[in-house]
Amino acid sequence: MPSGASSYADQAHVIAARNVHFDWEGVPLHYLPGEPVATQFFNFMHLVLPEAERVMASTLAESLPYIDDERLHEEVVGFVGQEAMHASSHEGVRDHLERNGVPVQPVIDRMQFLLDGMLGDHGLTGRAKKEWLNERLAMFAAMEHFTAFIGQWFLDNDRIDDMHPMMLDLIRWHGAEEVEHRSVVFDAFQYLDGSYARRLRAALFASGMLLALAVATAGYLVRHDPAPGKSRHPVANFFRATWRGKLPGLTLFVTELPKYLAPGFHPSTMGSLDAALNYLATSPAARAAQ
Repeated sequence: MPSGASSYADQAHVIAARNVHFDWEGVPLHYLPGEPVATQFFNFMHLVLPEAERVMASTLAESLPYIDDERLHEEVVGFVGQEAMHASSHEGVRDHLERNGVPVQPVIDRMQFLLDGMLGDHGLTGRAKKEWLNERLAMFAAMEHFTAFIGQWFLDNDRIDDMHPMMLDLIRWHGAEEVEHRSVVFDAFQYLDGSYARRLRAALFASGMLLALAVATAGYLVRHDPAPGKSRHPVANFFRATWRGKLPGLTLFVTELPKYLAPGFHPSTMGSLDAALNYLATSPAARAAQ
């Protein structure tokens, strides 16, 4: 166990998918009031990340036959279930945007082509299949670092409390589960491979890809926003939003990457599991589904 993960064993609990119910009635297009550009950056997360999570869940499912450790095997199964629930829950965002005149299908088609074409299993067999599995696990482990960081940001940041309550619950529920399962993909990669060179290479590639997708997708959504109150100066609006704490800011790709690449790093040292579980116990969407 890495030196930074001495308390990890004490955090053990069952990771499992939770039923949730979100009511979309009355949700405005700009659900973060006065922040059209920040709203579209949140929509990037709603549209793009679930597609990545779909492929990630498939990749983790591929790893299960190679995992003999009972705890890790159970956590991977729970992770796959949670990611499937994330993807289905965010489908409501697609319908919401389409109803409000934002064409999102080109974004989805582009993501599916990119992810399936780049990160699918490609029908490989034997040693090549295992090596490609390890490579994908390394990339997804790096992506999970950023989603766990953003998940904790959602939980801690009271400057987005003016967001529409349902949307706020959606991102905080999702963010809390990202914090909850923050170690699973990293542990699966370490168990199957653990090469630091692969981890470094994959982290650089994954962070660059996420940054490019964030800029390109949010830019597309801003351009196709039909609302009269959309921003005429989106770049300035974006930086004002980050300064006011409405967005985490793209600098996280610079500040978080060195932490992830530290030799003794383990995801259990980031975020607050207690805060995540406390929110999941009180989430309106989770309680509505009970």
